Amino acid sequence: MTYHFSRTVALPFDTALAATTEALKRHGFGVLTEIDVQATLQSKLDVAFRPYRILGACNPKFAYQALQAEDKIGTMLPCNVILQQHEDGAVEISAVDPVASMQAVGNPKLAAVADQVRTMLRAAIADIAPAA
Repeated sequence: MTYHFSRTVALPFDTALAATTEALKRHGFGVLTEIDVQATLQSKLDVAFRPYRILGACNPKFAYQALQAEDKIGTMLPCNVILQQHEDGAVEISAVDPVASMQAVGNPKLAAVADQVRTMLRAAIADIAPAA
C-alpha cells in the first residue's frame, strides 16, 4: 500500500500553494502549520533546495473523533500535505494517506475516520485547479 497520493499541476509554486490551501478549505480542512523547507534548509544548513512546503491540514471534527478513539493519535496529526517544485517547473502536490498511516496504530475504531479523511483529502487534491 502506498502512503500518499499525488497530483502534478502546471502552476507557479505560490499559485499552487494558494490553490491547495483553498481546496483544502473547501473540503473541510484548515492549515494549522506551514513549514518552508527550502527556507529552513537555507538558513540552518546554507544549502540551496527546491521550493518545498509542508502543510499541516486538519479537519477538527475528524481529529476529535480520532482523539476519542486513540488518545495518542495526536502524534500522527495533522495530515501532511506537501508541495514541491520539480526541475521542469511543475509542482507536485502530495498528501499522506491516512488509511495507510492509521494501520500502524492497530485500532479498528480509527478505520472509519481514516477512510472518511482519505476521501476528503483525495477530493481536495483533485479539486486543485490546473492553470487556465
